[in-house]
Amino acid sequence: MTIYDFKVKTMDGGEKNLADYKGKVLLIVNTATKCGLTPQYEGLQKLYEKYADKGFEILDFPCNQFLEQAPGSDEEIHAFCTGRFGVTFPQFAKINVNGKSEDPLYTWLKKQGGGMIKWNFAKFLVDREGNLVGRFAPTKAPKAIDDKIAGLL
Repeated sequence: MTIYDFKVKTMDGGEKNLADYKGKVLLIVNTATKCGLTPQYEGLQKLYEKYADKGFEILDFPCNQFLEQAPGSDEEIHAFCTGRFGVTFPQFAKINVNGKSEDPLYTWLKKQGGGMIKWNFAKFLVDREGNLVGRFAPTKAPKAIDDKIAGLL
């Protein structure tokens, strides 16, 4: 199984096949809007603006599992992120990243590297061939992984 075998739920209730991202470098992030790390959205957006035209995508998965810091509907989360941080990268439906109801994508990501998700803004870097090549702690600022992204592009 590869990352391209997964389908994820979109904010509008549809499905997105991750095979649509073949050939792109991906940064997959579980996010929250009411977290001390929420300002990382600004850094994520800067990375996206810098590299999107070179084949880079950020896949944002809101998650309310950590002290319920992603409250609200998918639409409310999207409105907050676009309004406050100008987010233009893909945001998906709210998911769980740990436990018996975790999203299968996160089950796969965790098996590839690092085990349980400890907090909001854990980051997984995937190369153009769909291989997990890096996992970064929630406290790692987006700008701190700029060089790694650039190296894959």
